[in-house]
Amino acid sequence: MLIVHVHVHVKPESIEAFKLATLANARASRQEPGVARFDAVQQADDPTRFVLVEVYRDAASAVAHKETPHYPVWRDAVAPMMAAPRTSVKFSNVFPDDAGW
Repeated sequence: MLIVHVHVHVKPESIEAFKLATLANARASRQEPGVARFDAVQQADDPTRFVLVEVYRDAASAVAHKETPHYPVWRDAVAPMMAAPRTSVKFSNVFPDDAGW
């Protein structure tokens, strides 16, 4: 598993438009065979901050995600909505695992 947290800070006037664009992207992403989970969460104490929690079956699935028709549509739509460039952090799954921890 490859887990990616994408941190996004949007302009206050773009919150609703960002949510709509991201919902469409998340719905399409969940249809990809390599996507185990795809969530978008909004920070409770600062509604301009979001995290996309993307869980891929493997690294190749993350690469394939960026080659889908819906990804560049989302990327280009939300780019002008961002207050700062988005950042991402990659994680590997520790628990539960298949090694019998």
